Amino acid sequence: MSAGAVLGWLALSALAPGAAHLRAGRRRTGLIMLSCYVAGLLALLAVALTTDNLLGALTQDSWLTVIVVGAVSLGVAWFAVIVHSFVVLRPGRLPRSGQILAGTLAGLLAVVVVVPFGVVANNVWTYQKTLGDIFTGPEPVEPSAQAGQKPPEDPWTGRERVNLLLLGGDADDNRTGVRTDSMNVASIDVKSGNTVLVSLPRNLENVRFRPGTPMAQRFPGGFRLPPDPGGGRSDLLNSVWEYADAHPEIFGGRQHQGPQVLMDTIGYTLGLEIDWYALVNMWGFARLIDAIGGITITVEQDVVFGKYNEGLVKAGTRKLKGADAMWYARSRTFSDDYTRMRRQRCVLGALLDQADPATVLARFNRIALAAKELIRTDIPRSMLTNLVPLALKVKNAKVTSLQFVPPLISTGYPDWDRIRGLTAKAVRDSAAATSAVAASATPSASGGTSPKPGKSAKPSGPPTKGLTEGCGAG
Repeated sequence: MSAGAVLGWLALSALAPGAAHLRAGRRRTGLIMLSCYVAGLLALLAVALTTDNLLGALTQDSWLTVIVVGAVSLGVAWFAVIVHSFVVLRPGRLPRSGQILAGTLAGLLAVVVVVPFGVVANNVWTYQKTLGDIFTGPEPVEPSAQAGQKPPEDPWTGRERVNLLLLGGDADDNRTGVRTDSMNVASIDVKSGNTVLVSLPRNLENVRFRPGTPMAQRFPGGFRLPPDPGGGRSDLLNSVWEYADAHPEIFGGRQHQGPQVLMDTIGYTLGLEIDWYALVNMWGFARLIDAIGGITITVEQDVVFGKYNEGLVKAGTRKLKGADAMWYARSRTFSDDYTRMRRQRCVLGALLDQADPATVLARFNRIALAAKELIRTDIPRSMLTNLVPLALKVKNAKVTSLQFVPPLISTGYPDWDRIRGLTAKAVRDSAAATSAVAASATPSASGGTSPKPGKSAKPSGPPTKGLTEGCGAG
């Protein structure tokens, strides 16, 4: 047998373990190895076909641990197969030069076959650790679990929508507290994945709190504080989290109430029940964009940024790195908050469209590291089993946007009933997947009052739009 033949049979053994043994006349050993290999492939196929919600299951520690251990074990086994296959092919009968060539290439092949298993083990371990670091919220206690009953088959226990509060914060080493400059609620239909992204402006004034809560008792007429020494205001919607965190005495000494207070406040403002929140550090978000290799955006006009207007994101269609994408989304120079909200929506839409599975897999470790540094959330780890398939539905579903900006509302004197009515109609339209539905009267708002009497609380129809509609337009 020539050196080329030895290497050919080794390569075949890497794809079908036992092939070299069959060639060497060790039929029993070869058939056993080949049978085990085929049985393993069939077992994996059976697991993939019979496991309900496979992607959701792959967020559980038990599954991930099995994959890591299995990948390491298979890597060692494949290495051993190549080495033993080389031995049974009796390379000692080759000329000396052939032995050196075959031995060298066989060693390289033995190492090469281990690499995919090592990559899988490393990525899954990184994925498992990242999930554990990010999703640390308290686990829900199901009533059926307390009573010793079987959990319900419907993971959402009959509910029609899930409402997630998506926040962009400006926390930095040289800043105290967290100001939530970007506030969006994603209201997702659990059956279709159709989503309404409701955006609230950072500068919403006289924010009302749910009656009976500590913040409502402190501010019965709305969130209002004296102006700052410099003339600015620290009583806008984007300051609610920071204020609650800075005043634990309002909550009987309990610390870190900011997230819960903001969730409840925005939920009350929109007439929705917010399930969980996810806070993204806006500059950490730039690292995530860099991790996927940048995003392609059509910049409608030059965007100037920087303390001295020294920065510029030029107009045109181009791939932006993380820092430029964030300046495009956040710059207020020569523009207002509402234009900025639109640009932020465009960045979110571009990221959603361009973060395809191939990109995520190719840059997995960088994405995982960036995600761990930029996300803070109260979503329990166990809920990922159900949220992962829901996220996949959203990826391919209809996503519309409703932005509460002037002239739709006045940020200084908001019509709270109108805000709730428009939100309710947008949600109904999303559930029906057509704007023609929901022509019926808007349901009455819960609890809020408008600070200016005489305003109509009946909306004419929410001006919803596609998530990337208007992006790139002048």
